[in-house]
Amino acid sequence: WNDDVALTIGTRGPILLEDYHLIEKVAHFARERIPERVVHARGASAKGFFECTHDVTHLTCADFLRAPGVQTPVIVRFSTVIHERGSPETIRDPRGFAVKFYTREGNWDLLGNNFPVFFIRDGIKFPDVIHAFKPNPRSNIQEYWRVLDFLSHLPESMHTFCFLFDDVGVPTDYRHMEGFGVNTY
Repeated sequence: WNDDVALTIGTRGPILLEDYHLIEKVAHFARERIPERVVHARGASAKGFFECTHDVTHLTCADFLRAPGVQTPVIVRFSTVIHERGSPETIRDPRGFAVKFYTREGNWDLLGNNFPVFFIRDGIKFPDVIHAFKPNPRSNIQEYWRVLDFLSHLPESMHTFCFLFDDVGVPTDYRHMEGFGVNTY
């Protein structure tokens, strides 16, 4: 029994869905009784239109990117990852975004973070990284020793750690925030 490492095909292969402990751990994490979102609770959204300026049919078959001048309705949501609603925007925290395109072919979602890398490679560690960064449930104070303890046991997270404690960790505003499509698993 091991809930620290997911079962994979080989050392760097894909994760197996037959891993009972992975499914149970993520399902337990998803069913925790928390009154707001576990991650990305604090956010701001805007709606508008996306207009393709050039024909890019040689790159994609998406209908809304094929005809220049066609406006596609969009909604975008920017958020901090760790802290709860009502927390300040000036705290050091990864930022996320979600863009929903309402196309004639159906809705299309584009998700990302403001870091080009993520803390973990193995999805079974996702609840652990979030628990390390979340404030202590008793005192509601973020304890950085928990973050450093998690990162010290996971050398793969050092790259993201450097981004977090660089200027990227506190972007000036959402308008100037860089965005990267990051697949956490």
